[in-house]
Amino acid sequence: MNKNYQQVKIFSSFRAILISGIYLSVFGQIDAQIITDRPDQTESSYSVGNGNLQLETGVLISFDGETQNSNRQILAPTNLFRYGVSKILEIRVLNQYETIDNESLSTTGISDLEVGTKIQLFNPDDKNTAIAFLSHLIIPSGSKELSNDQFGTINKLSISHVINDNVEIGYNVGYNYYGLDQGDLTYSVAFGISVNDQVGIYIEPYGEIVNFENPVSNFDAGLTFLANENFQYDFSFGTGINNTMNYMSIGFSCLVNK
Repeated sequence: MNKNYQQVKIFSSFRAILISGIYLSVFGQIDAQIITDRPDQTESSYSVGNGNLQLETGVLISFDGETQNSNRQILAPTNLFRYGVSKILEIRVLNQYETIDNESLSTTGISDLEVGTKIQLFNPDDKNTAIAFLSHLIIPSGSKELSNDQFGTINKLSISHVINDNVEIGYNVGYNYYGLDQGDLTYSVAFGISVNDQVGIYIEPYGEIVNFENPVSNFDAGLTFLANENFQYDFSFGTGINNTMNYMSIGFSCLVNK
């Protein structure tokens, strides 16, 4: 159960996956108002803005194990709500409806609630670098077989650099603790390219060091489509590098301005 729960966090909260997004919506569309934390695993270095409300939601299907049927997980939907209480500070609520199906467990329900914040630490107008810190508290409030039954925390330092008008790089380093063992070190590096004013693509290595001992390395890629300055669609897929895993996700994000 704990292994399954932690695997879900790779897809939803590192991002997160579902619930993770592309910087400046599509990596380089600096004039666009919507800035998302999905679909990649790397959290953006920007807060949502004072008084703004943003919903980022999607569906994710993942498989891990030696065969595709060994462990199937479905997040449908996964919802991240972001609200800006100031220019540099936002509050965040993540919840998701989850299905796990494997040889020992088949269940559907609500996973543990996450409540957190993102703080903009550095974002001067004359610089191409932005830095933010994100922290979530995991509250053991989910359905019986989906809850970890422990308080936990997810923490990330997010840094991004604008290389030019079409290219940006972002990376996260973090530490997650689920109430058991020593916790996990996490990392992700997203390389993004703006194809045009609406379409962006990215590639991203990401992973974790479980209990400071066991490295788990993955890779994903995806694209976004900016329908307008406040609405974005996304698609992403990923696979394991030193483990048997694959996932696919689709979703959208919507910004309601103050």
